Amino acid sequence: MLAAAALLLSGCAEVGNAVDQGSKTADKVGACAEALGLADLNPLVDPAKFKARAEDKERRLRELAGDVQDQDVKNALLGMADSYVEVQKERIDDAGVVAKWVQRNVKKIDALRVACG
Repeated sequence: MLAAAALLLSGCAEVGNAVDQGSKTADKVGACAEALGLADLNPLVDPAKFKARAEDKERRLRELAGDVQDQDVKNALLGMADSYVEVQKERIDDAGVVAKWVQRNVKKIDALRVACG
């Protein structure tokens, strides 16, 4: 009943815009939540398993970036994905390398949090 009244009062175009905006917000929130859930990576596991998990996270982050319309969120997701590509190329058995990657990745996660605001 309220939706019908809103349609009559607002006009079809305005309702359509509101629905589109709501959908974009839901996409952004969902992508942000999922990406932040992907942000962990345990360097204390077998190096092959570590690299496989990093590859999976990179792929999933790129998929999320492809689904979200907000450009800031998309860029932050792609930045995180690039970080997981970098770590796949590193010598995981070197604790210093892992520590540097963690520091870089924390900055990428912070950028995502800001973009998700």
